[in-house]
This record gives sequence, structure tokens and C-alpha cells, in this order.
Amino acid sequence: MQDYIEQRVMEISTYILETGATVRQVASLFGVSKSTVHKDITDRLPEIHPGYAREVKKVLDKNKAERHIRGGEATRMKYLSQKV
Repeated sequence: MQDYIEQRVMEISTYILETGATVRQVASLFGVSKSTVHKDITDRLPEIHPGYAREVKKVLDKNKAERHIRGGEATRMKYLSQKV
């Protein structure tokens, strides 16, 4: 694995652990696609740092479990802003 990829994987995983950010937020911040973030976290991180991989997976699983709530809230805010 090339050094810059390994460095990106570690930066992304550290950011997710520190902030609890979603895949979309991380992809936007780091200027990569959601697919790249997912591949970095699920395929590359376990090879580099298995301990980090387990912790990041917990955060991503939590985000996945809560995504229906975030989507519902976004829709609610959209319709509240249109009523004015």
C-alpha cells in the first residue's frame, strides 16, 4: 500500500473516532468519495491498525442505526421552512 493512502486511512479513522462523523461528512471534508472512505475503513484499516478498525466500526454502526432519525429531522426542517 502506498504511503499517502496509509496516511489518509489513519487521518480518516482518527477523525471519525474524535468527532463521530458520518461517511458523507468525512468524504466531503477529505475531498474523496464515500466509496473511498468506506474502502479505507473496511478493507485497508484492519490491515494497518486492527484496534482502530474495531473502534471505527462501532462509530459507523451507530451512525447507520441513527441515519433514519437524521433524515426525518432534515425532512421536518425542510417543510417547516416552506410554511413561512
